[in-house]
Amino acid sequence: MGEAPIIWWVRKDLRLADNPVLTEVAGSGRPVIPVFILDEVFEGYGAAPRWRFGLGVEAFAEALEGIGSKLILRRGRALESLRDLVAETGADTVRWGRAYDPDQVKRDKAVKAGLGNDGIDAASVPGHVMFEPWTVETGTGGFYKVYTPFWKAVRERPVAEPDAAPTSLAAPERWPASETPADWNLAADMGRGAEVVRRHLTLGEKAARTRLGVFMRDKVADYDEARDRVDEDGTSGLSENLAWGEIGIRSCWHAGLRAREDGKAGAETFLKELVWREFAYHLAWHTPRITSANWREEWDAFPWNEDERRAEVKAWKRGRTGMAFVDAGQREMYVTGRMHNRARMIVASYLTKHLMCHWKIGCDWFAEHLVDWDPASNAMGWQWSAGSGPDATPYFRVFNPETQVEKSDPGSHYVRAWIAEGQGDPPGTALSYFEAIPESWNMSAEDAYPAPVVGAKEGRERALSAYQNRGF
Repeated sequence: MGEAPIIWWVRKDLRLADNPVLTEVAGSGRPVIPVFILDEVFEGYGAAPRWRFGLGVEAFAEALEGIGSKLILRRGRALESLRDLVAETGADTVRWGRAYDPDQVKRDKAVKAGLGNDGIDAASVPGHVMFEPWTVETGTGGFYKVYTPFWKAVRERPVAEPDAAPTSLAAPERWPASETPADWNLAADMGRGAEVVRRHLTLGEKAARTRLGVFMRDKVADYDEARDRVDEDGTSGLSENLAWGEIGIRSCWHAGLRAREDGKAGAETFLKELVWREFAYHLAWHTPRITSANWREEWDAFPWNEDERRAEVKAWKRGRTGMAFVDAGQREMYVTGRMHNRARMIVASYLTKHLMCHWKIGCDWFAEHLVDWDPASNAMGWQWSAGSGPDATPYFRVFNPETQVEKSDPGSHYVRAWIAEGQGDPPGTALSYFEAIPESWNMSAEDAYPAPVVGAKEGRERALSAYQNRGF
């Protein structure tokens, strides 16, 4: 009999390099059984992120085969599935990458306690963030509630260099049975949108690292200004790969540091964006309510509309508000699975301020449709826009979706790229929207473009009146 194998419970760490948990299990010299479980947390994800993660899992399985290993797939509750695997393989150790959002934390605590009671050495390994949330404290020993002081506290902190990818991984004497991606059919809930969105994905670690390299070579110098231009390809695009761990945060950080040392002007801003992600997880850990309830509890009494059946909410979801910037953002998301960050801000502001709808409606909508969905960043972004979150945009700042087009899309290239109605010869991107949406919406590129459901000035005045009446 050989040594008992280690079960590596794979989650949002679909990469070989810059992967501390993989470094640990590979360095043990013992047989390693990588396992992905479609468990109670992942089952609860929206259609697009669940499908995109499944595709990432398939790509990672191929990468593991390249180092003499394989990925075992199981579907079921995490603790029960891991117990089954322990019994089948004789494993006495389970390792996984640490998580910080409340749903994963709750699951992981139950797994650790349950396996521990069984006599299994079960533990998590850091690596999803650069700075463990409890290690970043204010001068009085509390956690940071405002981004800028948080950034100043961590900007010069040392971050370990990324680990190299292992060239091999010891295999067990016998592999346990595995399900297949076909068994799960994760594309089913995407409907006909799966075929459309699939064209716009960048899957796997190799593609993610190429994406980072191209950004650092060609784009980061202009990032400070280009990131707010929706008509330009000025962002890294790495949110999709960071969301599923196809690239490590340390790899991105050190690439940004090198660019800053090389004098590339936008590198500092890129580093700040990475720390914004850190800040989101810092808050998700310390105040887990941020993902599901108002971070500022005084907003609990605010009279937001929470009825998703209303016509203006339906128009917002379908990209038919009559506000071109808002509608273009929604359509970009339906076609590509992503939305430019500047558009996200305008789309969110219009829903929460012009339409006076609860941010949870939009947060849940994004969670259903974004392939780069991240529970901490998505919730913090929505609460920032609504005014109910930490470091939030002031209540009186109501983005004007018409003037924002002039600033972020001065030639209306972005709007034309995604809205077909009214164009004699609309581009393929705009037409793809009608291929991706449910047929039951009964929409066509031949439809007339609608008048605004709520005008820019009207919506702003209504929002400010509501805030002032509530004492905000």
